[in-house]
Amino acid sequence: MTPDPIQDMVPEPYRVRARRPDRGEAVTLTLEPAGGGAAPPFRPGQFTMIYAPGVGEIPVSISGRARHGGYLQTVRDVGAVSHALCRAGRGDVVGVRGPFGTSWDLAAAEGMDVIVAAGGLGLAPLRPVIRGLLAARARYRRIAVLVGARDPGGLIYPREPARWARHCDVRLTVDRPDRTWSGHTGLVTTLLDTVGLAPERTYAYVCGPEVMMRATAGELLRRGVPAGRIALSLERNMKCGIGRCGHCQLGPLFTCLDGPVLSYAEVAALLEVSEL
Repeated sequence: MTPDPIQDMVPEPYRVRARRPDRGEAVTLTLEPAGGGAAPPFRPGQFTMIYAPGVGEIPVSISGRARHGGYLQTVRDVGAVSHALCRAGRGDVVGVRGPFGTSWDLAAAEGMDVIVAAGGLGLAPLRPVIRGLLAARARYRRIAVLVGARDPGGLIYPREPARWARHCDVRLTVDRPDRTWSGHTGLVTTLLDTVGLAPERTYAYVCGPEVMMRATAGELLRRGVPAGRIALSLERNMKCGIGRCGHCQLGPLFTCLDGPVLSYAEVAALLEVSEL
């Protein structure tokens, strides 16, 4: 759908239906239209711009569809706007624009082995991917979900990996283990050696800190997975969400409009350029 530059800049009021604290200073909000009804449909990987009244607006990935038709959106408390959103309570009203952006192409991986590699909060936009893959499990060959975090406290959605593991291969790792951790230690890329990758029939979805995505894409390439079958979700300084302001421009691309989901083949060279 072609963005409407006026309508798309006007936030709609959404009410916080529920607030669930997560690990790593993250909070998952259940947002529903304040006027009733269901939120607009979204595709896995898309984001909304969420406005905290009197503070500001930030892009937040949609991590799922709420049971009552709203959005699940996970925010980490790292700045003024995210701090205000993380403190929002049931009944509070925020502004929402979108959904915006490109999406993960689940159909492209049909009939193939699938790698889902997430680092930290990067699991949030991949959560709808995992759910979509498992909802159509018979369409895919082997599915491996690889999740990493700096420490055990950074592994968000702690109850979900056990549920996913009933239907696919799930492996977790942390960089800095503590006394509670008995699992794998190391970067997400070290998990690639544990899943028996068949590069000629593998499709990968990767999201996390940019250094993690570059490293993971590089390791997948080194093992023979084509760059066009490695999908990344980029994060840049998005302001308008509709490709008008230029804050998120990355070479010839506007991350909010042409992304955030792009293939590594499209962005490998651009990722060598530091964000201004």
